Amino acid sequence: MSKKIKLNYKQKLIATNRYLILDNHRKPRENVEDMFTRISKFVATNEKRYQLSKKDIKNLTENFYKIQSNFEFLSGFTLSDRGRNKLMAACYVLPLHDSLESIYKTLYQAVRLHRLGAGIGYDFSEIRPECSLIKSTGKEASGPISFMRLYDFSSEIILNRGSVRHAGHMGILRIDHPDIQKFIRAKENYNQLTNFNLSVAVTDKFIKAYKNNKNYKLKHPKFNQNIELSARNILKSIAKSIHKSGEPGIIFIDEINRKNTLPKLDKIKATNLCGEQPLLSYEACNLGSIALNKFLQENKSSNITKKIDWKRLERVIRLAVRFLDNTIDIAHYELPEIKQIVCKDNRKIGLGVMGWADLLSKLSIPYDSNKALKLAEKIMRFIQEKSREESCNLGKLKGNFNNFKKSIFPKLGYKYMRNATITTIAPTGTISLFADCNGGIEPFFSLSYVRKNMETLGDKKLVFINKYLEKKLKEEWVYSKNLMKEIIKKGNIQKIKEIPGEIKSIFKTALEINPIWHLKMQASFQKYTDNSVSKTINLPENTDTEKIEKILIKAYELNLKGVTIYRNKSRDKQVLNLKNK
Repeated sequence: MSKKIKLNYKQKLIATNRYLILDNHRKPRENVEDMFTRISKFVATNEKRYQLSKKDIKNLTENFYKIQSNFEFLSGFTLSDRGRNKLMAACYVLPLHDSLESIYKTLYQAVRLHRLGAGIGYDFSEIRPECSLIKSTGKEASGPISFMRLYDFSSEIILNRGSVRHAGHMGILRIDHPDIQKFIRAKENYNQLTNFNLSVAVTDKFIKAYKNNKNYKLKHPKFNQNIELSARNILKSIAKSIHKSGEPGIIFIDEINRKNTLPKLDKIKATNLCGEQPLLSYEACNLGSIALNKFLQENKSSNITKKIDWKRLERVIRLAVRFLDNTIDIAHYELPEIKQIVCKDNRKIGLGVMGWADLLSKLSIPYDSNKALKLAEKIMRFIQEKSREESCNLGKLKGNFNNFKKSIFPKLGYKYMRNATITTIAPTGTISLFADCNGGIEPFFSLSYVRKNMETLGDKKLVFINKYLEKKLKEEWVYSKNLMKEIIKKGNIQKIKEIPGEIKSIFKTALEINPIWHLKMQASFQKYTDNSVSKTINLPENTDTEKIEKILIKAYELNLKGVTIYRNKSRDKQVLNLKNK
């Protein structure tokens, strides 16, 4: 397990700033080989409790090491643990009810989790609207947004200076809550709720009212006034806010619950910080991702599917499922409620992908093509099928999750299943940089860009130039230093005459791809994903609000569980920036 791993400058920088154990002078006490060995042993040793032999544990340790050291599979929270052996899931959902006791209990629980680096989602819809009467005091209620400010203040003043990483919240409000208009506008001012992502929980009834150009009713158990709003006006205001600030996001809450794998247990009301993980109260989910660009095999076949090493991909899928399932047993649970539902009752994991744009470029397939959509479905279906098979095997070997009988799996013909959910498409921010591939299922943001404002790298800026494009230009004999300087300056190639049209079609950037293809790609992966898909619909700076409105409706029609839209330069600070800006 000690073979030397070759890293480029960016990978070394990320490893040192984020993953390696450091001494008191913040110098690495280990190398990357040591780190992967440490993680592999820690995760594999859990098998002792299931009476796996020493020989089999050693073999499993070596396999865990291989898939990580080859950058075929990475799990961010095991890397970020830095040898503390106190694994914390990155995403949680906590309950919120309409009482001070519940609000402050959840705040206390959130503080404990945030201190250890968690991101937490909450549904604020039970909180009574602003100015409604509180019978016990005769006073007016302050509304859900006031309590979001309380949580935000706690994160900023108390936690962010001493926590493992920057504290983050996902605040969700139903579209039919009486304070929905205030919620939609809450982050148009960049100086408030800076530690929150906001999402509106949109219902089928709302969309129906929108399409019929009708009003819809606002409702709350403790708010008796009969108020109706124009659905079209509300969606226009959401589009306007997205245009201005990139928020709120949208979750389609009824679609989420139609695909809930535990329908007899409870309804899902909220998601994690980035929206890819719908969760029940007190649930958490352990995530990891497979780098798809690592699974091409050298052959002369013109059949694209034969160029993918399906046998090796299956092997990595099965090992990744076992890896993530083991992390459930060895993770640290700050709250007993979380330990019960995560470790015993539901055991949710989220195996996803990254490096999708890299794979397409290596196969010479344009992102915005039916060929890409078909391949996306084929790969994700394969991942879902093999990961469920492995979870079924683990259920037979180690036992089903407690709520198995309340899940969809018995009706699907399964007798065993270890995990209530198995697949998720996460954004894979830092781990995709560490694996030297493009994040999640996103297209290339730019062919040359600067990554800055990253909390883990401080003031440092990372400059990226697309290595696949550079290789392709050399293969086509059009490469030159002057050409590369022009690409670096522009960040794209569509208006450079010397570059062939085929290369231009393969290397379109996120802002050059029509939004409908972004949505179709998300839908292709969502079709075979248990949880949700993190995907940003990147729009050019000159996009108008009417187009954003149409995108939101199209996302619903494609059966997406949620949608995030970002118009370029709608904020003063953004992580991805064109090289010449």
